[in-house]
Amino acid sequence: MSKKKDFDLVSTVGWTATAVLGVAAAFYLASTFERPPVIAIQWGPRGTAMELVYNPRTVVRELPRHAVPPKEEEVDKSGIPSREAYQNVQVLGDLDSAEFLRLMNALTAWVSPQQGCNYCHNPENLADDSVYTKVVARKMLQMTKVINESWQAHVGQTGVTCWTCHRGQPVPAYVWATETPQAERRTRGLMATAAGQNTVSTAAGLSSLPTDPFTPFLLEDKQIRVTTTWTPMSLGDNRMSIKQAEWTYALMFHFSAATGANCTFCHNSQNFGKWEGSTPQRVTAWHGIYMTRAMNNDWIEPLTPLWRENPKGPPEAGAAAALARLGPMGDALKINCMTCHQGAHKPMLGAQMLADYPELNAVSLSPVPLRAAMR
Repeated sequence: MSKKKDFDLVSTVGWTATAVLGVAAAFYLASTFERPPVIAIQWGPRGTAMELVYNPRTVVRELPRHAVPPKEEEVDKSGIPSREAYQNVQVLGDLDSAEFLRLMNALTAWVSPQQGCNYCHNPENLADDSVYTKVVARKMLQMTKVINESWQAHVGQTGVTCWTCHRGQPVPAYVWATETPQAERRTRGLMATAAGQNTVSTAAGLSSLPTDPFTPFLLEDKQIRVTTTWTPMSLGDNRMSIKQAEWTYALMFHFSAATGANCTFCHNSQNFGKWEGSTPQRVTAWHGIYMTRAMNNDWIEPLTPLWRENPKGPPEAGAAAALARLGPMGDALKINCMTCHQGAHKPMLGAQMLADYPELNAVSLSPVPLRAAMR
């Protein structure tokens, strides 16, 4: 009988190939670790290892992302309400006409700096509603006011403006939509029944966790829990199972990436499930979850018919605005924590933009018809 030889990498692929593989492996392993110094700030009681860990080089590199545009110069009031000075002013009618123009200039810089006024307006008739983005803009102004008035438990007095999400782009850079059915994306072999996971997903930190934690938690109202102290042990969809925990952890991966913070920024390190000993930021995040659900369901999803009729944006705005407004399943692009935070525990590192634009507080919440823009 011939003796089976042991596998020898060097004799199989040669010294050069082995050296190349070794260098590549070393580079890969080295790139997965943080190069010192990495700074840790005590975030909880001593001895609990509740720390905020960050890399100062990353902070410096990301600073341009969190910059705010120059403030529009303040104007003297004209004394004439915008509803009297202009036609078809539906949600800013109480605003002084001079302040109205100041806010319009700011909106252009925040949302459509390349496209200009034509992104929302018919240049031959500014009062016309035929450009659908004008109707969307009204709705988004109303949504902004609702956030600033009704969700201060999350946004505090800092509030939000259109810039918070858009950052100078017609479509925010960080949005999400429902994925195609898993049956159409099924993998092979042992992962043939992937159950919504085991495929590459930035939402789950490129892990094997479920790839779409947003639909159940930031659109639907599924419970975000791993364990429960209640009895009986199974309460509806709050099952105490590894599978249920994986969906929750996928969302936690997103929270961490969106805020640039580790788990103990919110959680008690001795017992993640306990609210006692958790930081105030956990309460703030809890309100943020419900706020995001409300914005997706009450303000963004209802605009889906407009986006379906204009899936690439308004033709009047040109090629620069020809960006997708719908996901692969035809649903609207929705918001999550990354939409506003973009890697910072406070959007734009806590910049007080709302205080510079009190005009946003004058938005009326009266109903805005969609029909004119759907002709």
